[in-house]
Parts: sequence; structure tokens; C-alpha cells
Amino acid sequence: MTQPPSQQPPQGGFGAPQESPQGSPQPPQGPPPSGPPQSSPPAQPGYGHPQTPHQAPPQAPGYGYPQQPGPYNQQQPGPYAQQPGPYNQQPGPYGQQPGPYNQPMQPGFGYPQQQYPGAPGPGGQGGGSSSKRKPALIIGAAAAALLVIGGGIFIATSGGDDDKKPVAQKSDDVGPSSSPSVDEGDGNGDGRTVDDDLNAGRQKGEAKVLWLQKNDVDLPRNGADVFGPWVSGGVIVKGMYRSVSGYSMADGEQKWTLKLPADLCAAPERPTNEGKIVIAVMNGTTERADCADLQMIDLNTGKVGWKKSIKKSGLLDMMSDISLAISGDTVAVGRPGHSNAFRVSDGKELFGKQPGDCQPYAFAGGPKLIAASNCRTDEVDNPQQQIQELDPVTGKPLWTYRAKRGWEIDRVYSVSPLVVSLKKDKQWGILALKEDGTRRSGLVSDKGDKFETDCGNSFSIFGKSLEGCTGVAADANTFYMSTAPDSSGTASTNKVVAFSLNTGKSKWKAAAPAGRTVQPLRMDGGNVLLHVKAGYNKGGAIAVLPSTGGTPQMVLRHPESTSRIESSFYKSKIVYADGRSFITSGRVSARNDEEELETKTMMAFGN
Repeated sequence: MTQPPSQQPPQGGFGAPQESPQGSPQPPQGPPPSGPPQSSPPAQPGYGHPQTPHQAPPQAPGYGYPQQPGPYNQQQPGPYAQQPGPYNQQPGPYGQQPGPYNQPMQPGFGYPQQQYPGAPGPGGQGGGSSSKRKPALIIGAAAAALLVIGGGIFIATSGGDDDKKPVAQKSDDVGPSSSPSVDEGDGNGDGRTVDDDLNAGRQKGEAKVLWLQKNDVDLPRNGADVFGPWVSGGVIVKGMYRSVSGYSMADGEQKWTLKLPADLCAAPERPTNEGKIVIAVMNGTTERADCADLQMIDLNTGKVGWKKSIKKSGLLDMMSDISLAISGDTVAVGRPGHSNAFRVSDGKELFGKQPGDCQPYAFAGGPKLIAASNCRTDEVDNPQQQIQELDPVTGKPLWTYRAKRGWEIDRVYSVSPLVVSLKKDKQWGILALKEDGTRRSGLVSDKGDKFETDCGNSFSIFGKSLEGCTGVAADANTFYMSTAPDSSGTASTNKVVAFSLNTGKSKWKAAAPAGRTVQPLRMDGGNVLLHVKAGYNKGGAIAVLPSTGGTPQMVLRHPESTSRIESSFYKSKIVYADGRSFITSGRVSARNDEEELETKTMMAFGN
């Protein structure tokens, strides 16, 4: 399928909102269609029988849908009622529009759309049989590259790593049944682990390649996004298309695979502490199907628990796109104008629609349940949004922070401490809130700094996920963020900038190793855990950076001899657990069946 023309993200960054310059990039016109072809399933019954994928027809957004921003070349005040700028700050010092951090802000948020090997391929013969379906209206938006700054310059951004597709376990088609079927691997499964001696060129001090897998799932013509990976009990799990599979972290052997009756359409970023997760599956295989069936799974064993269909609340309850988040024993389901929450352990519905004119449309989970809500207004281009902490059992708001009109809740970078990204047209800001929901600070970048986060494939047509961004990390008093690569020298490099959450100002900057780029993954004790990205002839690595700054220290060096494989993963996702690092593709797609089966999809490193 032909991809839409590549669209560069608008410039943007921290600072005061200002008028967009003439000729500035226009807002993206929407995500690239991505989606499905599928092979014809055998006619026998079974839960998991692949069928013609879903293609959701475009619909008009309903009440509660996060409204689209107004014209891009229009001056707008900043986000929080009665004060200029999104954070109730006074006008900034640069003689421009008053803004959120006393700093000028360039336009700032975009979704680059770029063709990569392994990205959604062109139409024609795709992986699988000739019964490939049409592309669906779901998207795998490229990494959102936000950024920029101070006196304003550019924004930039990036798409992802370079390759094809995610892996999943080969699954024989089975006919429909009332519950998914589970294949508990015996260590001799057909997970298509690559047998080549990938450690032949390994040098002293480099980690071993523990295992490498190729794709073994017959996919729709335009491929499929990968959900996960999740780690629990020595198993690494990921879902794609119509299956969820668990693999041994030690050797990559398939432990179990769960076949689904229709497309996997949503999943949370993290499971419960006990390794339970709730995913969403399409409630049919026709174009009229919704993302409305919830299924609980034990990631340790692949055993399924309760299954429940979300009841639609009227004609405007658009369930083609939903997002899920888990906090404690609660899974919250967000979508435009409506929300529900269920107990993970037994599926009991805990709460639904909130009273009043403001309704949650997306959630972030973890130690707290954070909701982004949209409020009913008469102005489509001037939304009113708010962020709340909810009691995960009752849904009762513990506090509410209302953004200034026109500003939208964009992402939650950290739940505890709470760090939130907001946007308005081409303006962008980052806000830190206290435990009681009051303002703590607004981040202020230094002039000339450009930043970049990777928020994966979690953008959708109507719904939105608040979670899933890498390139950021936070501890109790500091927020860490990577800058966009600087290619002014002989090789691209970048740095990590630490911001005080109490003042919003930068505390220190730490350069990446020479000729390399780094990306914060999370906190690891008192250190910032970093992913050092692979290059064409340079293996990636896992490193740590002290919370006081300094020089990154390598923890796990990936072999240089396999750097070309490592750097070929499309929209790669990185997990570091139990002293091992795992790389998975964020999407699987190919131009034909042969290429589809040769796509590297998961790779593990360790000592």
C-alpha cells in the first residue's frame, strides 16, 4: 500500500507560546493507514481462527473526544485559565507571546511519517495467502518528536529503528471457540529461533547474543503492530495480530501461545505485580466490529481468565479505538467521551461514566490512576481539558487540575512523580504536579536545546494512549530527557538533560558516548537507565547515569558484529530485565511472504 507523503513535525519546544512563523509546517493530516491483510483460516472451529480483519470506517468524533486544536498560524494564549501561558505563569522575558515557562516557545508537536524497511509495505502480494485484507484505519504513528526550544529553532524527529517486523509464535489456525486455546511449549516449539552462530565475531567485553528470532505469523498485507513486550516470571511476552505468546527470557524458547478469535486491538503498558494483564480484542472480523472484548491473561502461564464485552453507551460511544491502563487491581478503559474500569482479578465493573460535563478519555497507570478528561464546550477548536487522580476502586477524583482553554493533555511522562506533556497547536509544554494535584513547576529549557521522545505506536484515529513514551525518566525530584541527535559533527550524538521538578530549570547535562545517541528508559535504583542506540557498525548497549550527572557507564555492551541486525529492527522497543536486554520490533510488515518469514523480530543479549 502506498504510504502518505512523509510529513515533518512542526517546530516546537518549551517556552512561551508565540505566533507561528510564515511557512511553518502544517499539522499532520492524520496517521498513515496501517493494517491488515490476513491469510484464509482453515474452516475448523477454534478461538483464534484468523478472519478478515477489521477496517473501521471514519466516524465523526463525539462528545468528550479530545478536540483538535485550532488554526496553526494563529496566536493563542497559553493553557491554564486567567493567566497567560499554560501554567498560570507571568509573561516571559523575550518580548513574545506570554507563555508557560517564561521562555519563548516555538511550535512543537508532530508525527513524522516515514518509510522504513519493514514499515507498512506497498499494496500487492503480502505475507500470507492471497486472501489478505484491506488496510484498516489504525495507525502506527512514528515516534513523536517534540521539541525544542528556547529561542526557538526546530523540532525534529525521528522515526524509529530501521526494519521489519515483530516476532510472534507460529500458530496453526483453529476454529472459533468460546475461549482462547493455549499451547504450552515443551522447549521444542516452532518459534523459528535463528541457529546461526551470532557470537562468532564477539569481542572481549561484549555481551553474548542469547537468541534471535524470526517472524512466524502469517500477517495481513500491511502487517501488524506489536503490543508489549511484558516481562513476568522469567517469561517475555508480546502480542500481535491474533495471538499472544510467551518466551523464555533465557533461551527464547516458546513457553506458550494464545490464539485469539479476532485482532488484538489494545493493551496496557504494564501488567499487575502478579503478572496478570487485560487486553482488548475486536468483537468480530467485519468492518463493523469494535475494539470491545476484554480478555484477562496470566502472563506467567498463558492461561486465560475472565472475558467481558464492554457495553456501548449510545451512538457516540466510538469503540474503534480504546486505550487501557492498569493500576493495582484495576484496568481502566478510555475512549472519546466514555470510560469504564474493571477489577483485573475477576472482571467486576468498578465504575463507569463520571458525573458532570467532563469525561475521562484516556488513562495512565502504575502506582496511581491518572485520567485525562475532556469537558463539554461550544467551541470545537478551543477545548477544555483537565487531569485528575482517581481512586482506582471507586473512580472518585482525589483532585483535579484544569488546563487553560485550548491546551490538551498530550502524554503522561511519569505518574509518580507526576509529569505531564501538554500541547496547543504548535506549542508544547511540560508540567510537574505535586501529590495533591497543585502545580509544582513548568520545565524551562535552555536556549537552543531540542528534545525528542519516542511514544511508539500508541496514537490512534479517535482514541489516545497517555503512556508508552521512552526518552524520559523521573525520580522524586528530577526529570530526565534526551535531546534530539546533533548531526553537526562527523557522527550524530546527543545528551541527557536533568530538570529540577521543584524549579523547572535544568540542573545538568550529560553527553552521550562519542558518536552515539542515548535514550533514558527508566530509573534503576539511584541511576538513570539508558539505551545506547546501535549504529550500522556499532552495537548498542545498556548504560547507567548517576542521578547527579557525569559520564554514562556501560552495563551491557552488545556485539559490534551483530550491529546490522540490531539496528534493522523497525520501531524497536527495548527492555532491560534480570541483567539481559531484549529488542523487539514495534511493527511487522513485509513486501511478500518470503521477506515476512525472514524478518528478525526479537533479539536478546546477556553475559
